[in-house]
Amino acid sequence: MYWNDYFWFMGAILLCLLLSAIASAKVRSTYAKHDNVRCRSGMTGYDAAIRLLRANNISDISVGSVGGTLSDHYNPSKGIVNLSESTYRSNSVAAVAVAAHEMGHVMQNKNGYTFYRFRTALVPVVNFGSRLSMPLVLIGLLLDWYSATTTPDIGFRVAMVGVILYGGSLLFALITLPVELNASRRAKDMLLAEGILTQDELPAASQVLSAAAMTYFVSLLTTLVYFLRFLLRVLTLFGRRSNRR
Repeated sequence: MYWNDYFWFMGAILLCLLLSAIASAKVRSTYAKHDNVRCRSGMTGYDAAIRLLRANNISDISVGSVGGTLSDHYNPSKGIVNLSESTYRSNSVAAVAVAAHEMGHVMQNKNGYTFYRFRTALVPVVNFGSRLSMPLVLIGLLLDWYSATTTPDIGFRVAMVGVILYGGSLLFALITLPVELNASRRAKDMLLAEGILTQDELPAASQVLSAAAMTYFVSLLTTLVYFLRFLLRVLTLFGRRSNRR
């Protein structure tokens, strides 16, 4: 039974790795394709970010540059939008789309978007849970061994707390998907409203943002596979111990 479950798990992980590789390749190829298309407004990713900050009366956020390609991110704790070198100086449709996406996160934070606030609140919980989940399962196994006659369920309950904490990463990935989709929707609305892109340039920007969204979907699927594997492994361990009594 164990080996059968293991092979199913490895098959699922290999599928996730394949999907991840396809999604990453799609992002790179789509970005490269539209990075060669200059937007008519002539704005760079930096220009677009600054325009959107001013248009929304935001003065406490700065725009910086970081190394790498597609390493763009918004850091709310430091109040900065970091654009990758490929986005910061480029005046392509792809560059302004990515910059506007990060500005979408800024607006989510400023407007108190529920899913964004929930995801932010989950960060310390996920970090804490990932460190504590496995020790709790091990403690549960020990308690199950030493207190089998007095409190037979205490070990299993402790182990399941570990599973629930591990599941925080799944919840985080689940919440991330609507957050990213909403940021992309905001980005497209702002790009049009501020005249950074025209209506006929928008489909190219949508392709870039949609390709990026696929990576988050694959990440969610991979996290789900790992969580189910962890859950089934714990249930199997305690099932075997119960059968030996």
